[in-house]
Amino acid sequence: MSNTPNELAEQFPQAVDKMRELKISDAHFAKLFDEYHELNRGIHRAETNVEPTDDFHLEDMRKKRLALLDEISPYLR
Repeated sequence: MSNTPNELAEQFPQAVDKMRELKISDAHFAKLFDEYHELNRGIHRAETNVEPTDDFHLEDMRKKRLALLDEISPYLR
């Protein structure tokens, strides 16, 4: 398995247990978590040319990832 950069566990290593708890107890957090990881893996596939895309789409995906991160981070602080 290759390393996918920007995983939430890498960005918030102190909150891994909290993420597990929230995925079970908070449906909205679980949805955000899943969306983030799906988008993050899509970005990684695009950046590594596994699934090439144009620069505009890649930029849009990165902006969406940042918006999701802005929504997720308050849960983990």
